[in-house]
Amino acid sequence: MAASGPVTITALGAAQILNWGTSFYFPAVLAPPIVADTGWPLGWVVGGTSIGLLVAGLIAPQVGALIDRTGGRPVLAVSSALFAAGLLGIGLAPSLPAYLAAWLVLGVGMGSGLYDAVFAALGKLYGHAARTPITNLTLFGGFASTVCWPLSALLAESFGWRGTCLIYAGLHLALALPLQWAVLPAAPAARAEPAKDPAAAAAATAAVTATAHERLVFALLALILTIAAGIGSIVVVHLLILLQARGADLALAVALGALFGPAQVGARIVERLFGARYHPVWTMAASCTLMLAGLALLLSGFPLLALSIVIYGAGYGIMWIARGTLPLALFGPDRYARLMGRLALPSLVVQALAPSAGALLLDWSGPDATMATLAALALINAALMALLWMLWRRQRATRADSR
Repeated sequence: MAASGPVTITALGAAQILNWGTSFYFPAVLAPPIVADTGWPLGWVVGGTSIGLLVAGLIAPQVGALIDRTGGRPVLAVSSALFAAGLLGIGLAPSLPAYLAAWLVLGVGMGSGLYDAVFAALGKLYGHAARTPITNLTLFGGFASTVCWPLSALLAESFGWRGTCLIYAGLHLALALPLQWAVLPAAPAARAEPAKDPAAAAAATAAVTATAHERLVFALLALILTIAAGIGSIVVVHLLILLQARGADLALAVALGALFGPAQVGARIVERLFGARYHPVWTMAASCTLMLAGLALLLSGFPLLALSIVIYGAGYGIMWIARGTLPLALFGPDRYARLMGRLALPSLVVQALAPSAGALLLDWSGPDATMATLAALALINAALMALLWMLWRRQRATRADSR
């Protein structure tokens, strides 16, 4: 038996905070003490995250297929063990190659335990009713850096970076693993579908029936999510440089950067409160529009830098909600887990490579050209989203005519 909805999401959300905080957000606090202690190059130490994301993307289709067959419980439980093993390897690494090899293990944990895998598990568990659980889960994930950055700093000061890794490994085994095991069903069970209703049943059937535009819709969605992930990865890593190029000193840039997380969470709260009233395609459209507007303001030299960050952060924050809810709405729950794995592959690979590409672009052409490139990509994404919206409208009209 699965636990009740709020209990399930709270448990999975706590695990997501730990998973993100000890992988994607790991280098922000722990890379400097690792470099100071070992002398390893900073680029390679930080590059562990890119290795992890790359591995996560490459295994994503297999993870989605496995969740489709077995449900989320075994996959998410194993992900906690893999996180623990990877962090143990990092904490005990005697050399840089051993450190990077540990990131390969951690990457398998990321691929089987971060948002895409949990979205697939929730889709398997709740079916068409998964939109609200997915949105609620992202509210927890938005606090990963807020919780884990100061915690990592405190632990590193008290126990060193190696001790911090070992403590985090223990938390994955003692906290995340049992929580995820307890709240998810042992095997795929009947989904918590809405009460039987002819209109709802017809909508569900239509959602899983192949349409003439389905492959194009899927390809467009994958491209939109991949571009958004690439833009987001570059901005997150290089935000302070971009802000300083707009006249902010380091202290102001750090203060402005601190608005990014609250803007994400705030937008997700708005989506949670009002999202049930509209189709997730509008969430994705709003995400693309807000990301474009924020980058355009930053590129234009708009004097209120804080407003640029808040607008962009809001768009990036709800992008993760749309990433989980829009495929469910477009394609239905029956193939959702597998499709999430296929959608995750290109976006995670690009997310892994984008920071390095952004660094090269900054070196070759400078911050202004980098911001212009990001804004151009955001404009392309908005145009692709408009095309996806038109295809969705046509698909919806076709379904209405066939009834």
